[in-house]
Amino acid sequence: MLVTLDAKRRLTVPIGLAPTSPGDTFESWFDAEEDEIVFRRIKPMGDWLAVLAECPVPIDEIPPRRKATAKRSPL
Repeated sequence: MLVTLDAKRRLTVPIGLAPTSPGDTFESWFDAEEDEIVFRRIKPMGDWLAVLAECPVPIDEIPPRRKATAKRSPL
């Protein structure tokens, strides 16, 4: 199956090629030896609340973030 790059440098994946939906995330790289672009679908992250509930450190023990931006040291 041929896929053509459009003027905005986008590739469109036909429905018959892979069951995808808008918002799916892919890792991509260029294989110079084979002269091909390779795409690999990345699993969805899941529910972030479930991940937070599994966190081994209680939220109260995490140090607070600084509100001020980092200052550069003089060279």
